[in-house]
Amino acid sequence: MKRIQYHRYGGPEEMRLEEFELHRPMADQIVVRVKAASVNPVDWKIRNGVMRFMTGSRFPRAMGSDFSGVVEAVGPSVTRIKVGEDVLGTMSMKAGGAFAERLVTDEKLVVVKPAALSFEQAASLPIVGVTAWCGLVDKAQLQPGQSVFIHGCLGSVGRASTQLAMSLGADVAGSCRGTARDDARALGLSRIVDFQQFSADTLQHQFDVVFDTAGTLSLRDGRTLLKPGGVVLDISPSPGKLFGILLSRQHKMVVAKPSTEVLAKVAEMAAMGRLRPVIGRTVPLARAIPALRELERQGTPKGKLVVTWNHQ
Repeated sequence: MKRIQYHRYGGPEEMRLEEFELHRPMADQIVVRVKAASVNPVDWKIRNGVMRFMTGSRFPRAMGSDFSGVVEAVGPSVTRIKVGEDVLGTMSMKAGGAFAERLVTDEKLVVVKPAALSFEQAASLPIVGVTAWCGLVDKAQLQPGQSVFIHGCLGSVGRASTQLAMSLGADVAGSCRGTARDDARALGLSRIVDFQQFSADTLQHQFDVVFDTAGTLSLRDGRTLLKPGGVVLDISPSPGKLFGILLSRQHKMVVAKPSTEVLAKVAEMAAMGRLRPVIGRTVPLARAIPALRELERQGTPKGKLVVTWNHQ
């Protein structure tokens, strides 16, 4: 069977679609025949070696995090997931391996796929949905009636965060490129500002929560947007910004921590139509590497890039 992997850290030229041998599942693991896998920026950040202190130096390393598929086998300690069930889930950062025909992952990183979701939709949920949940629910403890500003509201995490905040009863404003205002308006935001031209001073002290899903707001701008007692969330701070976050009670860094409980809530919300993943492009595994290179070079498209095995 085949998967996308690499033999050393580096750029997109290191990716290879190669034969590999799937290891047997351990006691608490499952084997999944992959139907779809979605691409996240973290996938190429890991390949570039940005997180090598966490991922180690053993090669070849497999690429891909989020997936959906059908369970083919389970370890002896697995009780919640059954052979033959449709599932969605993610891989551990250290393991990777979603861009493949089959994978092995931990039972705790997988939930049953709601029948209302296609495999492509389900594969688009885990990291973005969990990140939105960890930020707005766990870190900010968002309450109905509060005001939220989503910086980068049309990115994958931005869209999920916007929809989640609205479903929790918040009033949501956001930023995007000026040419994409119609797309942002379709999400139902109360106010939309130009991502590249807005001044935080014109919106000062208006929001209980500021979620920087693009990682480009300065510490000053984040504080300017906040009401007293509010909180700024950041998913991708620069090293200098990270130091400032560590010294500030107003700023919190958001790291997606997948759990069965949160994955199940995200999947349920998607099945109810309260989280609607947008798929920009679907490609078969055999043609995934050129699509990955293009996405990495040109940036986020209007929706997720999804890799499938049986796509025609």
